Amino acid sequence: MSSATIDWTTLGFSYIKTDLRYISHWKDGAWDAGELTGDNRVHISEGSTALHYGQQCFEGLKAYRCRDGSINLFRPDQNAARMQRSCDRLLMPHVSSEQFIDACLQVVRANERFIPPYGSGGALYLRPYLIGVGDNIGVRTAPEFLFSVFCVPVGAYFKGGLTPTNFVVSGYDRAAPNGTGAAKVGGNYAASLLPGQEAKAQHFADCIYLDPETHTKIEEVGSANFFAVRKDGTFVTPKSPSILASITKYSLLHIAQHRLGMPVEEGEVYIERLDEYTEAGACGTAAVITPIGGIQHGEQLHVFYSESEVGPVTRQLYDELCGIQYGDREAPEGWIIKVK
Repeated sequence: MSSATIDWTTLGFSYIKTDLRYISHWKDGAWDAGELTGDNRVHISEGSTALHYGQQCFEGLKAYRCRDGSINLFRPDQNAARMQRSCDRLLMPHVSSEQFIDACLQVVRANERFIPPYGSGGALYLRPYLIGVGDNIGVRTAPEFLFSVFCVPVGAYFKGGLTPTNFVVSGYDRAAPNGTGAAKVGGNYAASLLPGQEAKAQHFADCIYLDPETHTKIEEVGSANFFAVRKDGTFVTPKSPSILASITKYSLLHIAQHRLGMPVEEGEVYIERLDEYTEAGACGTAAVITPIGGIQHGEQLHVFYSESEVGPVTRQLYDELCGIQYGDREAPEGWIIKVK
């Protein structure tokens, strides 16, 4: 497949086999040098802990084609650090930040023809992952590990533009108190499949998860982080030990404070006090920002700015962050690594 055969206007968020991916093995206390391979099948022992006990974690980040033809990789050091925290929680060896970033750079360069052109709204999505492998049957940390990075070209998340959608509060818990909610591990996402399906069956975009201890505070929105704008102009995001630390969220916190001059706060967002906020959204690597039109809680649908129009602060945040990612606006120091 050459870039000329891809219809960038219809590109969605689906798997497409690209040319090469990076793979490295850990054994006897060390990672090997790693290599690029054309094989998109993973060959592991049937006793691998990743299969039976969920000993695995992953990341997601993007590379962007700029107006001048260069390529931007957005904050990969933060993804490397978050994967290391996930590894600590699941007793897996760290991939160093240097190896992580180098693997990402190798994969982007090897698959440059799959990067959507500037102006298409698309990007090259990278999926680094680390899994426990090797012959094993007991509940213990794996004897060997595999680290890999593959990539997929993805289109603009918003086919109809930046459009608000509605969400419903779930009765399920996304994570347990003192559990793995702050780690980017597959089990958290497996647990979200049923609640998400039930929300979509009710014609909502996804569900809102409340804190697992008291069920009174917003934690996450589907597989994304939550943010809101208080009536006094403060940019607010929830704070909890069971929330995944979103790199997009912390980027937006910085932009809100240092680019838009807003007060910012990580704190408690009570589901019964939504009338304190004028705008709300979900944020993450895939969509950047999904504006939230309304939240259904019990019998009541609380509408923020509008069910059909994007609020002005949400739009400013989206435009500023996308401008940084695609190289149209100056990036804070250290946020961009130039692939070429």
